Amino acid sequence: MDLSHWIEGHARISPDAVAIRFGGEDTSYAELASRVARAAAALAGLGVRRGDAVAYLGLNHPLVLVLLFACARLGAMFVPLNWRLAPREHARVLADCPPSLLFVEPAFAAHAAAIEGAIPATALSVLDENGAGPPAPAGDEASPLLLCYTSGSTGTPKGVVLTQRAILWNALNSTHMHDLCSQDRVLTTLPLFHVGGMNIQTTPALHAGASVTLHAKFDPEATLEAIERERITLTVLVPAQFEALMALPRWKRADLSSLRVISTGSTIITEAFIRKVSKCGVPVIQVYGSTETCPIATYGRAVDALRKAGSAGAPALHCELKVVDEAGAGLPPGCDGEILVRGQNVAMGYWNAPAETAQAFVDGWFRSGDVGHFDDEGHLHVVARKKDMIISGGENIYPAEVENVLLECPAIEEACVVGRPDERWGEAVVAAVVLKPGHRLTEAEALALFEGNIAHYKWPREIRFVDQLPHSALGKVQRDAVRKALGATTGGHA
Repeated sequence: MDLSHWIEGHARISPDAVAIRFGGEDTSYAELASRVARAAAALAGLGVRRGDAVAYLGLNHPLVLVLLFACARLGAMFVPLNWRLAPREHARVLADCPPSLLFVEPAFAAHAAAIEGAIPATALSVLDENGAGPPAPAGDEASPLLLCYTSGSTGTPKGVVLTQRAILWNALNSTHMHDLCSQDRVLTTLPLFHVGGMNIQTTPALHAGASVTLHAKFDPEATLEAIERERITLTVLVPAQFEALMALPRWKRADLSSLRVISTGSTIITEAFIRKVSKCGVPVIQVYGSTETCPIATYGRAVDALRKAGSAGAPALHCELKVVDEAGAGLPPGCDGEILVRGQNVAMGYWNAPAETAQAFVDGWFRSGDVGHFDDEGHLHVVARKKDMIISGGENIYPAEVENVLLECPAIEEACVVGRPDERWGEAVVAAVVLKPGHRLTEAEALALFEGNIAHYKWPREIRFVDQLPHSALGKVQRDAVRKALGATTGGHA
C-alpha cells in the first residue's frame, strides 16, 4: 500500500471535507484524490516509472502535495528544490540526482533556464489536462519517496532519502504530538522543500483527514489574518517567524483563541524564548529532529509547555533515543553526549553517498552529531548542534559552502565562517578573511562574490579582514578562537 491511499480513503469517507486551502480556493479530499490520480497518470504518460525522480522548483503550492502523492502511487521519488538557492547550487543538486522531469513554477522560469546543463522542464498545466486513467499502483511503504537535499559539511549537497514508511511513522508521531484529528485546521507557512514544512504538520494533517491552509511563503500579516479568519488550530513557527509576528503592532491584540498549540524548532530553543512567546496565551512546544529523522524525533506536549520549557521533549512515541559517549556507551541522565535516534521514521541513508551513509547510520541508529542529555524525567536537553553548522532563520548553513565561494577569489588566502548570535535570526553568518600579500579587497567587493553562486540567506552579514587566522598544531583553523574574536556563538557547536 502506498501513501496515496491516505487521500483516497478520506475521499471515500468525507469527500466534501476541505483538504487544502490556498489562495482563497478550497480543494476537497474528493478533488485532491482526483488530482493525484490525474497527476499519476500524467507522470506515467511522460515516462516516469518506479524509482525515477521528479523535481519541483517553486513556492509552496497545492501541486507540491499533488506531486508527492502521485509519486507515492508510482513508487517514484519527489525532489522539492529549495527555491532560495542560486542556479549554480541547483545545478549541483540536479547533477547528483538527475530527475526524469523538472516542474517549474512560471515565476522561476528564468531561474530554471540559468541552471547549468538544465534538463527539460514540464509546464504545470500538463498534469491537469491529461485525461488518461490512473496507472496501476507501483509504490509501497518501502519505496523511497522524498529526497530532501541539505548542505553537507564539505559544502557539497547531500540528498536524504525518506521512504513512504518513514513519512507514515513520522505522521503517527505528529498525531501523538499534536493530538491531531480530522477537525484540525493546520496553517503551513514554512517551505515545503524543508521537512519541517512538509512533515511536522502538513503530511500528518492529510493523514488525519484534517484541513491544511497553505501559504506560498511566510508573511507575518497574512499569517495573523489566516489564524484569526480561518480559526487555525495548529501551526509551526521557527523563532525568526515568531520574532516577525511579535514585531507587528497588532500582535498583542490578535485573536489566537482558536490555536491549541504552536510547535517550534530548527535550533536550540531556550527556556527564556519559550516563556517569552508563551505570553500570547497559546502553549508553545519544541520539536527536535533533523532531515534524517523526517524530522520528528522528540517533542514536548501542550500540558508540559511551561513546566518543561527549554527541553526538547521526550522521545517521540514511535522513536528510540539514546545519549552515548565517544566509545558508544550509553550515558545516565545529566551527562552530555552524542544523541542517537532509531525508528521507522529514520531515513534509509544519503543518495549516492555510501561512505557518508555508513558513517551516519550505524546498526539502525542515526548518529545526529548533536550533543545533549536526558533529565530525570526522560526529557531531552540539546546543548550543542552539529559541528560548525549555522542555523539562521531556520535555515541550515554549513560554513564550508560559504568559505568555498570566498576562496575562489584570487585575492583571498584564507577564510573562516562562523555564526554570531542574532536577536532576529538566531544566528548571523560572519566571516574572517585573510588576503594574499599585495592584494586589496573591500567588504562590498567580497560580498559581490556570492551573487549568483549561493542563496542570499547564506551571505555573511559581516566580513572582517584579519592579518591571520588561529591554527592548531596540525594546521587546522581554530573556529572557537575565531568565534570569540568575532563575538560569535560558542555554545551551539560540538
